[in-house]
Amino acid sequence: MIRLSGLSLPLDHASDALAPAICARLGIAPEALRGFSVFKRGNDARKRTAILLVYTLDIELDAQTEAEMLTRLAGDKDVRPTPDMAYTFPTRAPEGWNGLRPVVIGAGPCGLFAGLILAQMGFRPIILDRGKVVRERTKDTWGLWRRAELNPDSNVQFGEGGAGTFSDGKLYCRVKDPRFLGRKVLEEFVKAGAPDDILWEAHPHIGTFRLVTMVESMRRAIEELGGEYRWQTRVDDLALDLLPDGRQRLRGLHLADGSFIEADHVVLAIGHSARPTFEMLHARGVHIEAKPFSIGVRIEHPQSWIDKARFGNCAGHPDLGAAAYSLSHHCANGRTVYSFCMCPGGRVVAATSEEGRVVTNGMSQYSRAEFNANSGLVVGIDPVRDYPDGPLAGIAFQRHWESLAFEAGGGTYSAPGQRVGDFLSQRPSTALGEVTPSYKPGVTMTDLSRCLPAFAVEAMREALPVFGRQIARYDHPDAVMTGVETRTSSPVRITRGKDFQSLNTERLFPAGEGAGYAGGILSAAIDGIKVAEAVAASMMAA
Repeated sequence: MIRLSGLSLPLDHASDALAPAICARLGIAPEALRGFSVFKRGNDARKRTAILLVYTLDIELDAQTEAEMLTRLAGDKDVRPTPDMAYTFPTRAPEGWNGLRPVVIGAGPCGLFAGLILAQMGFRPIILDRGKVVRERTKDTWGLWRRAELNPDSNVQFGEGGAGTFSDGKLYCRVKDPRFLGRKVLEEFVKAGAPDDILWEAHPHIGTFRLVTMVESMRRAIEELGGEYRWQTRVDDLALDLLPDGRQRLRGLHLADGSFIEADHVVLAIGHSARPTFEMLHARGVHIEAKPFSIGVRIEHPQSWIDKARFGNCAGHPDLGAAAYSLSHHCANGRTVYSFCMCPGGRVVAATSEEGRVVTNGMSQYSRAEFNANSGLVVGIDPVRDYPDGPLAGIAFQRHWESLAFEAGGGTYSAPGQRVGDFLSQRPSTALGEVTPSYKPGVTMTDLSRCLPAFAVEAMREALPVFGRQIARYDHPDAVMTGVETRTSSPVRITRGKDFQSLNTERLFPAGEGAGYAGGILSAAIDGIKVAEAVAASMMAA
């Protein structure tokens, strides 16, 4: 098989146009083409009047033609043998294995795949989560959105599926993946009920409602393989032994209900908002360091504006769907402003996990059919410049601005909001214009500079007109911003070595977004697979 990348055809090309285009591109006779399949399909909308569909294809030729063509096109980076993407387990538990079971803390994308891989290898993991099963968690989350009632242990951040459940469900990332672990993730999602198109869309997504049913299906698969879930179970402390070289070794977990789990291999997949756990780990001497993240707002426009700006007269075409964007600007004050977690046809949601604080995030359904587009509009920050007071200073930084957002929103979990025109003119907003914000339980129009650092406000005011020149009406006076967006990534890194174990705490395996090693569903799931493999290797070597 041959993999051909970057084959472009017009948006409305005929259904039978691919075969002759393949033959022309490879310089082969039509009869030499035995078959082909689409591996990926994206679009190139740089020219709105001539939008292209861009294909990556796996092509079957006879052996002689394939060998001749590979020789002839040896210097063509877009033509190469189709790689073997099948996942191979690096080890398996011995028949009848009855050792101490590995424990996974956290049931988000990273913990889900760490648990799944360990279960598939025969190690019968125990998975702990402070939240609830996904449908009960959904009811609690709606309680905040509809009635301004927060459950600190069951919300957008905590519970089955993790923060990714209430998101756009994006399934692409920029991490290097030479083993095609991302393919393993997508195939498991399809097996659990995801649409087949996530296997070939260049920028696949699932959406919240489908993610709910998928994580339920994957939970059942893990349980059928001997895995065990324990919900509403919070880890409050670690039992550690001090080794002669000064390092620590994990031997168990103290739970909030007073019980103890003996455990000598633990995956720490706690997510980016597990602040009490970060504090506990730091108190126990586990190596933690502050890491960069970003702060800003959610910005909303009618999706029709973004579609028109990106696709011109082709807006609404079924092969294009709702338009997305990605923007970045380096500012005069040395900051970078960029779009983050763009959600086409979605809504802004309340994402706090602590009382007396307001946090925004974005989500969409698989259809991406809601009225507004939203995205984070955020400013990069770093420990040296912005929160230099130790490993946990980023958490204090987040809490400070989230508390001010709660006050600016009126103290009811409503979000503070401002029209872009007022923000640029440095005056509070008192009324909405053409754009209606989607955030629930509500938006209080005010001055967002009350709950954002001055450097971030300065940078965003510089960037908005620049983005308006790139996407028409992006800086429209009636576009609405709601704040604050503080959970772009973890404020800490629980540093690990090449063996995936904590630098100074043996058999503790920091993983995923909360540990600072992923950003989004796919990269977190990939990291979960890698960590599960490392856990299995360590268990077999013990």
